[in-house]
Amino acid sequence: MVQLPADFVAETRRIMGDERYNRFVGAFDEEAPTSIRVNPSKVSLANGERVPWCSEGYYLADRPQFTFDPLLHAGCYYVQEASSMFVTHILQQSGDCPQSALDMCAAPGGKSTALRSVLPPDCVLISNEPMGNRAQILLENVTKWGAPNHIVTNNYPRDFRKSKLKFDFILCDVPCSGEGMFRKDPNAISEWSAQNVEKCWQLQREIVADAWECLNPGGLLIYSTCTYNTKENEENIRWILDTYDAQVLDIPVDPSWNITGSLLQGFNEPVYRFIPGITRGEGLFVCALRKAGSLEPKPFNAKKLALKVLDAEFEKSDVCVDVDFATALKYLRGEALVLPPDTPRGIVTVTYQGQPLGPAKNIGNRANNLYPKPWRIKSTHLPSAAPNILHF
Repeated sequence: MVQLPADFVAETRRIMGDERYNRFVGAFDEEAPTSIRVNPSKVSLANGERVPWCSEGYYLADRPQFTFDPLLHAGCYYVQEASSMFVTHILQQSGDCPQSALDMCAAPGGKSTALRSVLPPDCVLISNEPMGNRAQILLENVTKWGAPNHIVTNNYPRDFRKSKLKFDFILCDVPCSGEGMFRKDPNAISEWSAQNVEKCWQLQREIVADAWECLNPGGLLIYSTCTYNTKENEENIRWILDTYDAQVLDIPVDPSWNITGSLLQGFNEPVYRFIPGITRGEGLFVCALRKAGSLEPKPFNAKKLALKVLDAEFEKSDVCVDVDFATALKYLRGEALVLPPDTPRGIVTVTYQGQPLGPAKNIGNRANNLYPKPWRIKSTHLPSAAPNILHF
């Protein structure tokens, strides 16, 4: 039995009640579900067990070795916890067609790439991450996803407020105490403290304050955390409603999804909680808020983006060379390749099953590997065959 912090146990049992809490604790003895979300611009699947609130999401029967699947590195799918996919359901049910969108705290990119797949194609999505090392991971995942009108930035929320930029849609998936990740990540348990909860709810309000100033009248803001306590969740939503002219949206959900509503007594606004052992996913809290006013979507001029923008220095070529599984892994490890003798010299794009992996420079007897060093597979293990992930 996993050992949870005493302060967390007392508070969580109090807000959940004995029945919910016992189901939640019982989930620690179960295997966490594995799920992926496919990239609709690159692949489509005809079968598989779908995540019910996300048309691109699928549960897998077990957890394969994702690292060794070239199609993952090609951005054909993203390994994402199922609860987090719910943001796509909110956006689709809202009826909005935003022309500009901001993911304020976007790393590693799961919710951003999910939103990119359901946002209008002409909508400009800015995925921002304040922390430099995490911003590089975000850049990698967004680049691999390969969708147009998607920009990665490395700025603090206050920088957006100062910029005077306005957005039709903003996601604030705010830094939190991480209680919802206890089953998935044991390190989250050791890092938890009541003091950190206090720091988090205050930081979350600062982020929302900056984001709210960037939201157009009539715009939609999604607030989410991966934690359970009411200080970071319902009490922050109450603060937003008391501070700003905002209205909580009631998003339709199917009762069979087993999504829990508010756990704060006297709080009657529609919010959505995912609790392991009750809902098939990890811990998540989410609420959708509409800013007062009438939304008038206008084209977003990304050229006026006076912020720190990140870009992958990725040489591209229309000359594609499709390789087998073993060669694809060599490429992803950063090794030199031997390409077919009829391959033109110069920069070529290495592909696997027709999906681009990245550039190489063919010099005749070999091809120099131009795959970015930070993205390379570190393991030297060579499976005999690719994981069978997209063929259920």
